[in-house]
Amino acid sequence: MRKKNLILKSSISGLLVVFLMVIFVSNNKTETYEPLPKLNSNCPPGFKKNAKNECIAQNLYMQYNSPNNKGVGGLQTGLPEIRDGFSPQQIDLGRYLFFDPILSGDGTMSCATCHNPKKGFSDGQKTSTGNNNQKLKRAAPSLWNVAYLRKLFWDGRAASLEQQMQEPLFSKIEMNNTPENLLQNLNMIEAYQQMFAEAFPNRGVNSVIALNEIYKSIAAFQSSLISLNSKYDRYAHGYHEALNDNEIEGMNVFRSFVARCAECHTPPLFTNQQFAVIGSPEPEDLALDPGAQIPFNDSTLRGAFKVPSLRNIEKTAPYMHSGNFATLRETVEFYTQGRGHAVPENENLIIHWHIWEPNLSAYELDRLVDFLKTLTDETFTPKIPDELPSGLQPSV
Repeated sequence: MRKKNLILKSSISGLLVVFLMVIFVSNNKTETYEPLPKLNSNCPPGFKKNAKNECIAQNLYMQYNSPNNKGVGGLQTGLPEIRDGFSPQQIDLGRYLFFDPILSGDGTMSCATCHNPKKGFSDGQKTSTGNNNQKLKRAAPSLWNVAYLRKLFWDGRAASLEQQMQEPLFSKIEMNNTPENLLQNLNMIEAYQQMFAEAFPNRGVNSVIALNEIYKSIAAFQSSLISLNSKYDRYAHGYHEALNDNEIEGMNVFRSFVARCAECHTPPLFTNQQFAVIGSPEPEDLALDPGAQIPFNDSTLRGAFKVPSLRNIEKTAPYMHSGNFATLRETVEFYTQGRGHAVPENENLIIHWHIWEPNLSAYELDRLVDFLKTLTDETFTPKIPDELPSGLQPSV
C-alpha cells in the first residue's frame, strides 16, 4: 500500500513539473514566425539560375557568333544582347503586377489589357482602347522577345522597359493612374508588401514599396517572355524536316534579294531594330502619323516606324502601326504593289530604299505567308495568376 502511494505521489509530482514547464516556455517564447514565400524561386523556362539568384538566358542561338553582336540574318546567327539577370522572385512579382488592374486609376485595366498572352501579347484591335473606352492612335505591339529590343514604342521614344511602362501607367487616356495613387494602393495590400520584401530582400525590413521596384519587377517579367523554339528555329538549328516544301519556298522568297524581307526583318530576331518609312496607309480619313519624326526631331523620319519583330506574327493581327491590314496576306501584298503607292498626294516621304516593286506572284505571296506562320512559338507562355493580391480579377 505504501509502495502504491509512493508511485501515485511521484506521478502527480511529475505531471506538475511538466505542466509548470509548459507554462514557463509559453510565457517566455520569442516570436520567430517567418511568412511562407509567396513567389516562385525558380527561373522561368529558357533561363538558368546562377549562384547569385539571377536568371540568365539560355538558348541555342548563344552557340553562334555574330559580327558586332547584332546579327546579319544567317540561319545560324547570334542574337543581339539580351537583358537578363533578374531574380526569379522579381520575375514572378512582375507577373502578378502585369495582370493586376490595381495598376490603373479605376481598377479596370492591367498591362495585359493591351498585351494579352492569348493574342500574341497584343490585343487583336486595329488600335488599342484606353481609359473610358478612348480609342488610341496606334496598335499595341507584341511583347515577345522585348528583352532584346533597344528602342520601344512604334516611334522609338523609350530606351528602356522602365521608361516605356511609365507612359501608359500615367497617361490620362490609357491607364490613367498617378505615381502617388499607385504607391498608396499597393502599399495598402499586405500580400504585395510581403512579395516586394521577397523580391527585394536587401532593402529595409519595414520599407514601403517604391516606384523603381514596381518598374523593375514588371520589366523583369516582360524580359522573361522569350519565343525562340518555333518550327523555323528547329530548321535553323539543323533539323531540316521541321519545315515542309511550301514553307521552305516561302523562306527562300523571304531571304531573296528580290523580296528583301530579311533586309529589315533580320533573323533570328526578325527585326534589325531600325526605323523605316514604308508608306503604309493610314485608316480612312485620318491624317498621316508622323511617327519617329516627332521624338527624334528629324524630318527624314516623317512616317517612319520601328521595324517590328515577326516572331508570333500569326497571332497579332491586324497589322501595321495603325492595324490597317487584317491578314498576313494583305500585308505582304502591300509590299509588291509599288513603291510609295499609298503615300498621300500632299506628302513627300523619304521611302526606305528596300521598298521597291518586287512583283511577287500570288503563289510567292502565299508561300511567304506559309513561312511567316513557322515563326509561331508560344511554348513559354506564362501562366495567368488564378488570384491576385489585390483581390481583383486578372484583366486581359
